[in-house]
Amino acid sequence: MVPFFNPDAASLRPAYDPPKSWQDAAQQVKQAFLYSYHGYEKYAIPHDEVMPLSRAGVDNFNGWGIDFYDALDTMILMNTTEEFDRAMFNIQQADFYLPPERNALFFETVIRHLGGLLSAYAMTGHELLLEKADLLGRLLSPVFETRSGLPYYDVNTVTGETRRNPDGYLAELASCQPEYTYLAKITGKPEYYNHVKKIWQTLDRAGTSQFGGMLPTHWNLTTGQPLDFRLTVGGQADSAHEYLLKQYLLTGRTDKTALEMYLRMTTHVITRMLYLTPSRHIMYPSSTVGEMPHDNPAHDFEHLDCFLPGLFALGAHLLPLDNLHSLGIDFMSLASDLPAENRKNYELLSKYKLSDVHMWAAKGMAEACTVMYFDQPTGLSPDIVLMNQVPTPVLWVKELERWKEGRWNGNPPGVDAIKPRPHLSGRKRPNKDYGVRSTGYELRPETIESLWYLYRITGEEKWRKYGWEIFQAIEANTKTQVGYCSIENVEISPPRKKDSSPSYFLAETLKYLYLLFDDEDHYPLDKWVLNTEAHPLPVFQWTQEEKEKFGIP
Repeated sequence: MVPFFNPDAASLRPAYDPPKSWQDAAQQVKQAFLYSYHGYEKYAIPHDEVMPLSRAGVDNFNGWGIDFYDALDTMILMNTTEEFDRAMFNIQQADFYLPPERNALFFETVIRHLGGLLSAYAMTGHELLLEKADLLGRLLSPVFETRSGLPYYDVNTVTGETRRNPDGYLAELASCQPEYTYLAKITGKPEYYNHVKKIWQTLDRAGTSQFGGMLPTHWNLTTGQPLDFRLTVGGQADSAHEYLLKQYLLTGRTDKTALEMYLRMTTHVITRMLYLTPSRHIMYPSSTVGEMPHDNPAHDFEHLDCFLPGLFALGAHLLPLDNLHSLGIDFMSLASDLPAENRKNYELLSKYKLSDVHMWAAKGMAEACTVMYFDQPTGLSPDIVLMNQVPTPVLWVKELERWKEGRWNGNPPGVDAIKPRPHLSGRKRPNKDYGVRSTGYELRPETIESLWYLYRITGEEKWRKYGWEIFQAIEANTKTQVGYCSIENVEISPPRKKDSSPSYFLAETLKYLYLLFDDEDHYPLDKWVLNTEAHPLPVFQWTQEEKEKFGIP
């Protein structure tokens, strides 16, 4: 159904017919998954992904059929047994061969292939999946042969050769810990956990006080030290920040180092990187460049940033943020090595219930992520926007202080829903408080991921309703005769389609939509941790024997 806008209505949000029921909405998502996956099976398998306009396969990863690895646990979730059985037949043949001139990208292979195998094993207990996960984990392990233990970018799975790149980006070198930790747990092999332990030790020992305790983006793989002053929660860093909390939760809340790093990261984001736009009060995390206190904000806002609301909500829900002493953590002590300005920010947050601050930030950023969809005539979000800098944007925490003093009415600033401002044909282009830098919509999952977390944690129906509008916009603008595709420009309706359908659309976007709409709580948040590609891993406790075997305190 094509969206319509009513300029006389109280809200300019795109209006669609509501679903008959949320269960019906979930079934519509399941049909979208089958439609997309059947297009891949018909035109692309055993290649990695389908090009939906060309009706052909493309090997843009390792050529092992990334779609059926990435979609495996979605099939289990949605009970599509025939598709699962066909995927398992292909996985049974897998030997992860690569010709000598080609390498597997470590980061992508871990989160997609290995993550898919591990989660499907956790959900089915199928020994073939464990066997293949163990094989792949071993074949990828030469990447850890650096002095710091931070992994190389890629490896040939036959020869074990790496390109020995001297540096790397945070997301690529610190986004394998949950996968290798769980692999160590289910195989009993200490070498897998040793890789994880070395990464945590290197990150913990790195000098990050000049960054407010947050992990910067660019790293030297030999020294294990940062190479630049750029901080971001978006591309090149996102999943590494995500895994600080998720590693702690996965291991039965025993990895205190990861938790302390998470608390330092979130505090720095809240106090130094979270901004409000001048007129609409859109809350967004800006990347920064420069050494404290001269950390200049770029005022960019990526779709990739939109996992952060869900992460903040998850932490506020599961962590005793208002009683960290119960975990043996003193909040102010986390700032003991930081510059004076950062220590003042810790003192400022100490005046609030920390769980409230994290949840306010989660809700505000989620509203910002969704209005990026609802502002566009297609109802879909651009990939990157640049926020207005005139008048000068302000740090959210400063406006939070003004709110506490009674100079804001109602809820904390930036937390309420934002009235959309779509550009209506024949009318003056509205001031949106931002300009679009990258116009494409890439079928990304991050906003829907956060909507799912917020719905499960708060029970507020509006998060489901936002997700329904996004799903309808996906149906209206990205569906092809083969599956679904990215689009070139969200500001033009109807949009021009791109010949691309990323595997994460099956692994994440449709999975999170299904989870958002389905009434059953398939993955209770205290029992499952979803990796950065939405592959669920079960929370576990180390046995005493495992602690001794793996050297865990």
